[in-house]
Amino acid sequence: MTSRMTDHMKRAKGGFEPLFAAEAAIQGSTLEPLLIHLVKLRASQINGCAFCIQMHVAEALTDGETPLRLHMLPAWRESPLYSERERAALAWTEALTKLPETGAPDADWAKVEAAFDVDERAWLTLSIGAINLWNRVQAGLRVPHGTRLPEARANAA
Repeated sequence: MTSRMTDHMKRAKGGFEPLFAAEAAIQGSTLEPLLIHLVKLRASQINGCAFCIQMHVAEALTDGETPLRLHMLPAWRESPLYSERERAALAWTEALTKLPETGAPDADWAKVEAAFDVDERAWLTLSIGAINLWNRVQAGLRVPHGTRLPEARANAA
């Protein structure tokens, strides 16, 4: 697949700088890094963004996520590997990523309310919106993905 643009971040620098600042703020929030990785990876899988899938798998492995949990993510509903908090976040991720289909159901929001404090709900929702924007930019411009992954950490949970 051929990239449609290679200099989009330079050409729209004034637009991308705030996105990078938002990402830094999300990383500085009280949300756990591994939870953020799962959210970003799941949205990227749904959106078919190869660049973001590779990047978020690599980052998750570097931060200690297990390969099994990453492999099972598309089937998180059927797997016992995810906590109730992660399940709430993943359901909300799917609901917002498929917004025209789901309408952001109250049942999914109720799970978020039960698992996250009020500030975390805002950060979670922002995280989901941000990755959906990144997916549309990177997939839309066919930015090529990396071809390597780091080794999983031996002491990963």
